[in-house]
Amino acid sequence: MASYGDDASFHSQQLSQQKLVSESCMDLFLIEMVDTVCRTTITEPEADIDAVFYKLETLGYSVGQRLIERFTKDRPRFVDTLDVVKFICKDLWTIMFKKQIDNLKTNHRGVYVLQDNSFRWFMRLSTDVGGADSAKKATPYLWFPCGVIRGALANLGVSSVVVAETSNLPQCTFQIKIAK
Repeated sequence: MASYGDDASFHSQQLSQQKLVSESCMDLFLIEMVDTVCRTTITEPEADIDAVFYKLETLGYSVGQRLIERFTKDRPRFVDTLDVVKFICKDLWTIMFKKQIDNLKTNHRGVYVLQDNSFRWFMRLSTDVGGADSAKKATPYLWFPCGVIRGALANLGVSSVVVAETSNLPQCTFQIKIAK
């Protein structure tokens, strides 16, 4: 009989080995979802960005809540916020992107910075101009995963605000501020 250290680690390995959704289907779905929300959100020009952000972030929030329900049902409750954020960085990121987050920083006062140096959904993203233009056009693609993170945290009992930025594709940074 094989020994796997602890049950949580074994459970995480089982989840990451399951193929839940075709990767190419998920990539194409995300591209189409962002494009559709951007095209169909017609309001005042200045309000368009806020409306698109709200729709994509809300969709992500719902997905994040459901993912956490599914993947933590057999786990013991988390002891503190840092453990929850570590779960997001290791387990949830592995389930969604087949890798852990590259870097996690915290100020130990409720702010966490997650850095992904090769964000999977940006690996094949480019524009004719490149550089800052590509980073600007990639921003709406960050709003859905911001919602996923926020929804996952909320379902684990942690209220937060999640923002993301990118300046050099495929790298991106997510900042989590825990609400008091």
